[in-house]
Amino acid sequence: MTVELLVLLIVIVTALAFDFTNGFHDTANAMATSIATGALRPRVAVALSAVLNLIGAFLSVAVAATVAKGIVRLDAVQGHDLLIIVFAGLVGGILWNLLTWLFGLPSSSSHALFGGLIGATLAALGFSGVIWAAGSDGVLTKIILPAVLAPIIAAMVSAIGTWLVYRITKKSDPAKVETGFRWGQIGSASLVSLAHGTNDAQKTMGVIFLALVAHGSLTKNDEMPLWVMAACAVAIAAGTYLGGWRIIRTLGKGLVEIESPQGLAAESASAAIILTSAHFGLPLSTTQTATGSILGTGLGKGAEVRWGVMGRMVVAWLFTLPLAGLAGAVCWAIAHFIGGLAGVLVVFAILLALSGLIYLRSRKDPVDTTNVNEWPGDTPGAPTSVAKAEAARDEQSAEQDESGDPNDSAPTGGAGGNATAEPGKSPRSAQV
Repeated sequence: MTVELLVLLIVIVTALAFDFTNGFHDTANAMATSIATGALRPRVAVALSAVLNLIGAFLSVAVAATVAKGIVRLDAVQGHDLLIIVFAGLVGGILWNLLTWLFGLPSSSSHALFGGLIGATLAALGFSGVIWAAGSDGVLTKIILPAVLAPIIAAMVSAIGTWLVYRITKKSDPAKVETGFRWGQIGSASLVSLAHGTNDAQKTMGVIFLALVAHGSLTKNDEMPLWVMAACAVAIAAGTYLGGWRIIRTLGKGLVEIESPQGLAAESASAAIILTSAHFGLPLSTTQTATGSILGTGLGKGAEVRWGVMGRMVVAWLFTLPLAGLAGAVCWAIAHFIGGLAGVLVVFAILLALSGLIYLRSRKDPVDTTNVNEWPGDTPGAPTSVAKAEAARDEQSAEQDESGDPNDSAPTGGAGGNATAEPGKSPRSAQV
């Protein structure tokens, strides 16, 4: 086995590892609302999503072509140098995915990958090595513009859909409405999972295609090999089944208190936008689309939004490209400075070490199927400032009950913007 072949294999393994993190990082995009409303049990939800991600990965290669040929100027670099750029970019993307997962932030795996690749390319080739704009292609047109527009459009479509749903069902039996929309959510969440497979799995296919071109196994005009499609489909499906419960909790419970009609509206809006982008070869951020849709349901219903949580998400979005790019650039510099196979192995060892540290840190505050529907601020006794504020509010409400305060029938949302309760109900009984 030659050194170049061994480096290629390491790059492919790293790409599939990124695809795996993409899977568990983005499970929330499809299933957070269905889990939050009880339409699907957590394990059933992630299993269904995994199967549909697997199928969706085979439906199109338009996005893969954009990733493979639309970021790095392939005529400016080739061979071992291109392999190192791809490898460093993947490591940067993985580290950002794991870091944001640790904090439960639904940032974009797509932008983490693109940021890593762009950072490594800038370090290796300079500004001219990146395709910034070339007609309808390039980073600005294919990545930046969709990133800005997707959450805004998703929020608008979802808000209108939510408003219409509640208007149409206003005089219907609430219990029947809830049951009917829960069944509808199963279909809409399945569609989002299918759409996610057509969009996100292909990004890793494009990266592996780049690596194969660098090695000389393919030319940039060849078709996508079936084994690449199959490997990426299996990797993202496996990651999806793992869960990514920390991010599922943030999207399902942290942003807006969601009911089934809202969930159906959010998922339908997300699926329509993601499938449309995949058709046109736009490597859209499914995370930003899903988040925008969920935000829109709160606006369309007139429910309270936890704007503090939304603010942290936006900050993560803004820093994803530059910080993943910085990580990619640093990894390229380490691999380039050491040189050869030794440089690749050192960076790979750094990736394993940091990944292990992040995992160990996550075990100190585990999130799984048992507490995925419990937002810290809504859990009495939770060791957070939000929980303390909630406890203080509950104590004040109890005092008002004793004094007969007429205002106690309509408590306001707690710290972080909890959903308001109906008259005569506690905040907890108002939650779905």
